[in-house]
Amino acid sequence: MLLTTKSAALILGAALASATPVDVTSSTASSCNTRQFLTVSTSNGPITGHQASNSACVIEYLGIPFAQPPVGNLRFAAPAKIRSKKPYVAANYGFDCPLTPSKPVNYPGFTPQAQQIVNYFASAAGTPQSEDCLTLNIWSKATQNALKAKKPVLVFFYGGRYTIGNTDSPFYSGKYFADSEDIVVVTVNYRLNIFGFPGAPGETQNLGLRDQRAAVEWVRDNIKQFGGDPGKITISGQSAGGVAVDYWTYAYKKDPIVNGVIAHSGNVFSFPVNAPGVPEKNWDTVVAAVNCTSASDVMSCMRQADWTAIKAAAAGIKPTPSSSVLRSIPAFYPMPDEQLVFSDYLSLTNAGKFAKVPLLLGNNNNEDGYYRIPAFASGIVPTADQVVSFLLESFTCPVSHQANARRNHGVPAWAYRYMADWDNTRLYPTSGAYHGVDLHMIFGASADVSGLPTTADQRSLTKLMQHAWFTFSNNPTSGLSNLGWPQFNKKKASLIVLGQNNRPKAQFVSPSVFDLTCPNITLAGLGSVVSAVADAVTQPLLDY
Repeated sequence: MLLTTKSAALILGAALASATPVDVTSSTASSCNTRQFLTVSTSNGPITGHQASNSACVIEYLGIPFAQPPVGNLRFAAPAKIRSKKPYVAANYGFDCPLTPSKPVNYPGFTPQAQQIVNYFASAAGTPQSEDCLTLNIWSKATQNALKAKKPVLVFFYGGRYTIGNTDSPFYSGKYFADSEDIVVVTVNYRLNIFGFPGAPGETQNLGLRDQRAAVEWVRDNIKQFGGDPGKITISGQSAGGVAVDYWTYAYKKDPIVNGVIAHSGNVFSFPVNAPGVPEKNWDTVVAAVNCTSASDVMSCMRQADWTAIKAAAAGIKPTPSSSVLRSIPAFYPMPDEQLVFSDYLSLTNAGKFAKVPLLLGNNNNEDGYYRIPAFASGIVPTADQVVSFLLESFTCPVSHQANARRNHGVPAWAYRYMADWDNTRLYPTSGAYHGVDLHMIFGASADVSGLPTTADQRSLTKLMQHAWFTFSNNPTSGLSNLGWPQFNKKKASLIVLGQNNRPKAQFVSPSVFDLTCPNITLAGLGSVVSAVADAVTQPLLDY
């Protein structure tokens, strides 16, 4: 029998009654000298940043190219190292990679701020697009650790089901996190949909994931100039970005570069991939739409076609239904190539064939609070049982499975569940701790995103979580243990509950409060495509 949300809440309330809160201490710098960091030398040549608007000490560098523009013969190809050595003024965000945002949804009970939050989160704020989009952004505070290049580095990959996503959004501004903690924050643009995951037969696959690797290699080679320690790089991502950083641990087990991984609301077991043959079929559909089917060299023709026509054709292909009405599979999505993405993560995980890199992962208590919106746009109102199954299959059980697997192989792992529901980030009365809302705690930019002020408790929880994320990035092996946060252990009160009842505390409960039924659940990433419901889906779900 499935554990209902109500019964879980009752168990949780009892378990938290005796939990011990964890206090947070702030990291401060006594002084800063930004002049030294305004222009830095890199493998690209000199890069000039500017003072961030929130702090006299934080320097931001926006739109830094980390690979050659993927145009012409580099369209649908792996990223190529950048060759330019010209001085670069990093004054503005780079272009978004080509994407098609979903149309606004008139969801019942939407708060006044809801559509603006959705627009910023879902790449629908009208920011400019171009194929020349492989850029990253850096925020670093000028401190003594920066002078010594000793700051930990957090590299973040956005979500969006590999179909949408961009860094030119206040959602992902690193300026507040870089100011509150002595950390370098990096956000990365990577190719999406058909441009990042084309499915072209016989060609290099998973280009968007290869972009991520190229970005981290650039960071490794250059971050010292920005005050960061190349030996202290943590990669982090949310949703599809969380899946990506988990993919990373299997793809680069011999050379991970990074020493920590943080996955928000997504890992390799969270979402299914398309069945064999589907990516190739979708590619062929776009080839035909831009009149390249009869070309003597199809790929050459596709590389000469107008990118906006390719984007429009790709956007017209319906996603594939899956085992949940709340979760479809985008037409252009990572596909197993047995290099970066594998077809049997269960066996690889059981055998410990992943990089032994410490892991912090978790999910939000009401992930469905966001997913209900695109479902509603498609005429779907999920039943209570469908919601419970969705949450278990895609979030609760994948988190427990991966945390426990890491523990079984001697890898430090921590698992959290985010619970808070703040006035300024609420989408509708019952949206709760929905998909993506925990990112406001890390980036600390909810007031910029929503246009509404934060509360004192909200700011306190932000500080607590920012300090924890900094501490993990600075010392992934034992930093969180030193804060008093327990490593994941199914037999102990080790699940870290954040913001229960909007209290700015970390508390600990047994994982069984939420994952008791997981032995009877098929993880979504292992599920097969359910073709029987294909006719029920009349239009694509929003790509969140």
